[in-house]
This record gives sequence, C-alpha cells and structure tokens, in this order.
Amino acid sequence: MAIGTMNPTILDVAKRMTGDGNLDKIVEMMNQTNEILTDMTMLEGNLPTGNVSTVRTGLPKVAWRVFNDGVEPSKSATAQATDTCGMLEAYAVVDRELAKIANNAKEFRLQEDRAFLEAMNQEMASTLFYGSKAMPEKFVGLTPRYSDKTAKSGENIIDAGGTGANLTSIWLVVWSPNTVHGIYPKGSKAGFEMEDDGVVDVTTKEGKKYKAYQTHYQWKNGLTVRDWRYVVRIANIDVTKLKKDASAGADLIDLMIDAEEKVPNLGMGRPVWYMNKTVRGFLRKQLNKGHQYQTAAGQEPGKIVVDFNGIPVRRTDALIIGEQQVR
Repeated sequence: MAIGTMNPTILDVAKRMTGDGNLDKIVEMMNQTNEILTDMTMLEGNLPTGNVSTVRTGLPKVAWRVFNDGVEPSKSATAQATDTCGMLEAYAVVDRELAKIANNAKEFRLQEDRAFLEAMNQEMASTLFYGSKAMPEKFVGLTPRYSDKTAKSGENIIDAGGTGANLTSIWLVVWSPNTVHGIYPKGSKAGFEMEDDGVVDVTTKEGKKYKAYQTHYQWKNGLTVRDWRYVVRIANIDVTKLKKDASAGADLIDLMIDAEEKVPNLGMGRPVWYMNKTVRGFLRKQLNKGHQYQTAAGQEPGKIVVDFNGIPVRRTDALIIGEQQVR
C-alpha cells in the first residue's frame, strides 16, 4: 500500500479529489511556500467543524502467568478530545485589463493569486505553532499544548536555559494518524474551497473604482495531538547567545539528541524538525568533529536541505524570536 494512502499529506488528499482540476495545482503552489504541508499528515475529521478523537492517557497493565492461573483483565486509559478547525479566507483580486493582456487569463489569475495563497500559508504556519483558545477564530496550535512543565506533556519540554526577550523554540514532530496530524472538516474537499466570483467592482482606499476578477479562497484546517509523546519542544533558546562552536549558549546538537530520546519510537510516523532561519543557521555552523556525523547538508534545486540523524530539518520562519519563557 502506498505511503500516501497510510499517512497522507494535503497534496495526497487533493490528488484524490475529483471534479476540481485546480485543487491539486493550488495545493502544489502552497507546498512551495510552506514546507510543513509536505510533512503534515492530513485526515478528514469526523465532524463538520473538526474532529473528536480518543487520546490514550495510559497503557493497560499486563502480567506474566503460570499454568492453571489467570491474569486480571485490564484496558488502556483514554480520554475524548475535541479539536475544531479554523476558517482562513482570502479574496484575490486581479485587474480585468491585466488579465486581458495575458494569453491565458485563467492561468494568469492563478499565478497572480500566489501572493494571497502565500499569505494564507504563513498564517496557517503561525497558527500551527501559536494558535490558542484565546483566539477562537483559529485552531489550537502546539505551543499552548506544550507550555507548562508541570503538565503531563511537560515531560516533553526541554529547557535550553535562556531568559529574556529573544527566546525561540525548536520542535520535533512525528506526523501520523496515530500520533499528531492535521484535520479538515468532514465532507469537505481537503478543507479547501475556491470560488470564482467573476468580474466585480473594486473600490480603492481613495474611493476610486475599477473592474477586476475576484477569487474567493477558503481553507478550513486544524490540528489533533493524539499522543503527546510524539511532539518535543526545545524551549527557551536565547538566539543572542548562540555560538557557532557551542562554546556558550545553547548546544543545539546536544539538545536535539535529548529530544530524540524523548520520543518512544521515531518510526511511528514521519519525524520532522522545525526551527527558524537563525537557529538553523547556527545548527549548520555547530558542525565540529564531535558532531559532524549527525548532521548533513545537501542541495536541491533552489533550496538547501538539512537533516539531523536522517530527520529533515525544516526552516520555518513562523517560529518567532520573542516567545515567552517556559517555566
């Protein structure tokens, strides 16, 4: 069975959809500016607004037995968790006269819509890490779930020791249907809707009007963490104290090794590292004789590819510098 069938990304889902030839093309365009989409398992929720899942909170008890003796029945401890989808929207507007000049107006409009799709991408990536219940229009991201060392998930928070106003985090996520995955509403086309509104009157800030083609984009998506053990946050990284030889500040490689050991089984899904450009730059510099075998940098056309112990290291600029200290 194909990997995409067992552990599908949003592109895998889009390619299965019929009746909308633009959907997979749009998702491919979005993949180009949001690498998270190439990693994130995406599943249809069981609710029109999101997903109710069974989260395992404890393992069942097992026992050895001898002949003519039995064992006590047991079951795993579980809890019901409800995750809702956020609704992200954009109206893309292209001047009708510009579209007329193009040989293929439809294709021209789609290319012009890239900026709107990229903006949606950036907002989705930001929400994946920082969305909270305090923002009900968004879905709940990873940071609120891994922000308290005293909580159960606090076992998977590693403190890099930084304080002050220049803190950021590194995340290790193992994507799969049984660990952590994205969701889209039941019955939707991967949570995506694109509606061609045709020619409309557009009014500028100065009150001037012109004719333009308008496309309405809507993207409903969310996040489910079914097993908290398959996400690790390395928090409190002070970027101002990072050194390329790790002589001061956070030793990124040592911290990442510690994070890997927190995960019960990296083979349970698609493991990926996420960090911003500043941290990934220092990670690449912290290549010394003692650590070189663990980190590799290669190249694909147009981008640098980095992995750590065989796990991809994604540059995700949605991860800000200026996070609150995790205590």
